[in-house]
Amino acid sequence: MARPLHKLSAFEVKNAVAGKYSDGGGLWLHKRVDGGSQWFMRFTVHGRRREMGLGSATEVTLKEARQAADRCRSMIRDNLDPIKVRDRERRDAKKNIHLLRDIAKDAFESRKAELKDDGVAGRWFSPLELHILPKLGAVPVGEIDQKDVRDTLLPIWHSKAETAKKAMDRLKICLKHAAALGLTVDLQATDKARALLGKQRHKPENIPALPWHEVPDYYASLCDGTVTHLALRLLILTGVRSGPLRSIREEQIDGDIWTIPAEAMKGRKDATVNFRVPLSVEALNVIQGARQHARGGFLFPSVRVGVISDMTMSMVMKRANMKARPHGFRSSLRDWLAEATDAPHEVAETMLGHTVGGSVERAYRRTDFLDQRRKLVERWAQHVKGAGQGVILFAKRGS
Repeated sequence: MARPLHKLSAFEVKNAVAGKYSDGGGLWLHKRVDGGSQWFMRFTVHGRRREMGLGSATEVTLKEARQAADRCRSMIRDNLDPIKVRDRERRDAKKNIHLLRDIAKDAFESRKAELKDDGVAGRWFSPLELHILPKLGAVPVGEIDQKDVRDTLLPIWHSKAETAKKAMDRLKICLKHAAALGLTVDLQATDKARALLGKQRHKPENIPALPWHEVPDYYASLCDGTVTHLALRLLILTGVRSGPLRSIREEQIDGDIWTIPAEAMKGRKDATVNFRVPLSVEALNVIQGARQHARGGFLFPSVRVGVISDMTMSMVMKRANMKARPHGFRSSLRDWLAEATDAPHEVAETMLGHTVGGSVERAYRRTDFLDQRRKLVERWAQHVKGAGQGVILFAKRGS
C-alpha cells in the first residue's frame, strides 16, 4: 500500500516545535531545539538505508522540498542512489567550470603556494579583477578571442602600460590553465591581441625622489613618534623597500643587524639568501621607539589588522604637498652614495639590495660587504640628522 504524501502544511512547517515530522514518501522535516530546521530524505537503495539532506527549511520551501523528494524517488525507481548521483553532479560541475571568472579563480588557487604569503596581498589577482573580469568574467573561456582581449585592454594599453601588460600576462596564464583542464581555448588570443593593440607609447616614469641634500629637513619633520613617522624614518635610514620594512618583525633584529628573509627581497636572483641590513645607532633608536607600538610581533602594525600600508606612508608625504614618495628615498640614498662618497659600485648597489654581477661572479664572491655598508649607513644617518661629515673615501682595491 502506497504511503500517503503531503502530510504537512506550510503553516505547520513554520510553527512546528522541536522534533521530526514526516511529509510522507520518505520526506522529513527536522526542527532543532536551537530553532534551526532542515529537510531530509530517508530511503533504501541497493539494500542500504540512506539519509540525504535537502537543505534548510528557511531557504527551501515545502513545495521545493517535495519536488526534490520526487526527483529522489524517481532515481530510486531507476535503481540509482540519489546521494551518489548528487555527488557525481557536483564533481562534474566543478570539473566543467568554463566561465573566465571561474577559470581565473581556479588558476589563482593553483598558484597560491608559489606566491608570497599565498597571495593574500592580492597583487597577482588584482590586474584580472580590476581590468579583465569586469568585461570578460561572465564569458565562456572558449569564446574569448583576440578582439575581446583588445577591446578590454585598449582603454589602459597606453595610459597604464605596466598594469595592462600584467593583466595580459595573467589572462594568458588563465587560458593555459583552461587548456590544462581540457577546455578548448585559443591559446594565441593574447599574442594576437598584442599585435592588434600595437606597441605601447607609454614611457615609464621614475618615482619622484627627494634630492639627498633635502632629506635632513624632511627627516626632522617626522617627529611625532607615530607608527607612520617612525616607519618613514627607518625607511630613510636603511634604504630598503617599503614591503620588507612595513613587515619588519622583532625576531629579525639581532644586535645592529636586521635580516630580511630571502622571499621578501624583490628582484634578487639569489632569492634563497637572506639579506642583512646594518643598522646605524639612529636606526636602532627608531626601532626602540617603534617597540612601544608593536603588536603581533610587527613593529609597524596597522590600526586594525596586519601592518601599515604603503599608501599610509605615501599619504603623509602627499599631505605635505610633496611630489616625492617613500620609494624615492632609495634614489636619494643612491645619489648620495654616488655624489658624496667614494663607495665602490658593488658596495653601493648592495646597499640597496640589488644583485651585482653575473652568476659566476656571484658564485665566487661570498661577501655582502657588511663592514663597508655598516660604515656607510652610519655616515648616512649623520647626514640625515643634519650632521654630515663630507666625502667618505674607501681604500682602492689592491692598495
